[in-house]
Amino acid sequence: MIRLTIHENEKKGNISPEIYGHFSEHLGRCIYEGLFVGEDSQIPNKAGMRSDVVEALKDMKLPVLRWPGGCFADEYHWKDGIGPKENRKRMVNTNWGGVVEDNSFGTHEYFELCDQLGCKTYINGNVGSGTVQEMAEWIEYMTFDGESPLANERRKNGHDKPWRVDYFGVGNENWGCGGNMHPEYYADVYRRYQSFVKSYDKDNPINRIACGPSDFDYDWTEKLLNRLFTRCFDHLHGNLEGISLHYYTLPHDWDHKGDAVKFTEDEWYITLNKTLKMDEIITKHSNIMDKYDPKKILALIVDEWGCWFDVEEGTNPGFLYQQNTMRDALVAGINLNIFNKHCDRVRMANIAQTVNVLQSVILTEGKKMVLTPTYHVFRMFKHHQDSQLLNSFLTGVNEAGIDEYKVPEVTESVSMSKDGTVNITLNNLTLDSDKEIDISFDELKAKDIEAFIVTGAMDAHNTFDDAEVVTTKEFKGLEADGKNIKVNLPARSVVLIRVK
Repeated sequence: MIRLTIHENEKKGNISPEIYGHFSEHLGRCIYEGLFVGEDSQIPNKAGMRSDVVEALKDMKLPVLRWPGGCFADEYHWKDGIGPKENRKRMVNTNWGGVVEDNSFGTHEYFELCDQLGCKTYINGNVGSGTVQEMAEWIEYMTFDGESPLANERRKNGHDKPWRVDYFGVGNENWGCGGNMHPEYYADVYRRYQSFVKSYDKDNPINRIACGPSDFDYDWTEKLLNRLFTRCFDHLHGNLEGISLHYYTLPHDWDHKGDAVKFTEDEWYITLNKTLKMDEIITKHSNIMDKYDPKKILALIVDEWGCWFDVEEGTNPGFLYQQNTMRDALVAGINLNIFNKHCDRVRMANIAQTVNVLQSVILTEGKKMVLTPTYHVFRMFKHHQDSQLLNSFLTGVNEAGIDEYKVPEVTESVSMSKDGTVNITLNNLTLDSDKEIDISFDELKAKDIEAFIVTGAMDAHNTFDDAEVVTTKEFKGLEADGKNIKVNLPARSVVLIRVK
C-alpha cells in the first residue's frame, strides 16, 4: 500500500497565488474570439470582453494574466493599440499565422479585462525590436499620475487614473525569437532597459522580470546571473525581482510533436515522463540561483509551460489550436504539484495559453464555450492559492510506464488554507491501476472531509457537442478513521481532498 505522510504542523512556505497564473498572447484565437469579441458582438460581453469566458475564469480564480506575448511582444509597439479603434494601425502578425492584427485589443482593453477578472497584471515589454524610449514611455503612459504628455494622452483616451502594473517582463525569449542574444549581451541590455522601468507609485513598485532560460539551458542562467550580480547590481531590490523559465511538454520533438487526441498508451507515459522533468529543471536552475541569491529574494517565474501538440487537422498551423484530454489534466496536476513543492523559489507560473491555444483551459466556437479537463484541474487546485505548503511525502510508490519513460504511480502536494483546512491533491498517473493510499497526520483528526475528482478515459475530452465528458465530480472513494484516511485512487485521475 502507498502511504502519504502529512506533518500538518510543519509549514514549508507560502504558495503564491500567481503560481496558478495564465498566459494570453496575440496568437490564433486566444485574444480575438477567445477573450475579446468587441462591444458590437452578438456574443454577450462587457466592454468587449466575452462574459461567459470571464465568469469561468473568475470561478477558476485566475490570479494573474500575462500579455501581450510571447514572441508577439517583441514585435509589439504599444502606441499602435491606443486611441480610437478606427485610427489604430493594422499589421501582419508575422509570428503567428500571418493574419492581420488590427490592434483593437490594446493597453486599455487589457487593463479592462484584468479589472473584470480581478487579477494582477503582467506585461511583457518589447526588447527585441523596441527602443528604451518606447518602453519608458509605455511605463509612463500606464502608471504616471502626474502632469506629462503621456499621462495626459492616457486621460484623453479615457482613463484618468494610472493603472497598476504588478509585473513587467523586460523582453521575452531573448535567446530566441526575442533577438537571438547571448546571455552576457542580454544581461547588459537588461541593465539598460530596466533602468527606465520606473516605479512612479512607490507604494506599489513594479516587479521587474528578466528573460531567463529555456528548459535545460543552465548555461544561460549561470552567465546571466554572473553578469548581473558581478557587474550590474550590488543588491536585488529595485533592479530585478525575478527571472523567467520556459518549458513545454512534447511527446516527441519539435518536428513531430504528436497528436493531441489520437495517441498510444506508450505516448501517455512518454508525455507524463517528460512533464516530470519540470522538477529536475526547476531544481537545477534554483541551485544556480542559490549561489547568487542564497536568501531566495529572486523569484523563478515559469511563465510558459504546458503541452504542445500538433495542431488540429484543418486549422491554421500558426494558430496552435489543439484539443485537451485527460492526459492534459494529468500534465496540469503534475506541474501544479511540482510548483507547490518549489514555492520557496517558484512564485509565479503561467500556463500557455488561456483560451483556444495550446493547453488552454477554455475553447470557444462562436457562441459556444467548452471547459477543458485542464480547466477542471485548475479549479480544484485553486484552494492551494495563498496557502501554506505542508511537509508531506509518499512511500511505497512503484513505477509505471515503458523502457526509459517510467513515472511514479502517484504524485502529490499538500497545503493548509488560512482557515486551517488541509488541501491534498493527488494524481494517479497509471493507465489501468487503481491505487490504495493510506493518508496519515501527526495529530489532525478529520471532522469534515470533502473530495472531488477529474477522471476519464485516457483520450477523453470535451467537445462543443458534448461538453461534459470530463468534468469535476464528487469523490466518494475514501473513508476516515481517526488520524488516517484510506483512499482508493482511480487510474487516470486527479483528486482534491479537503480535510477540516
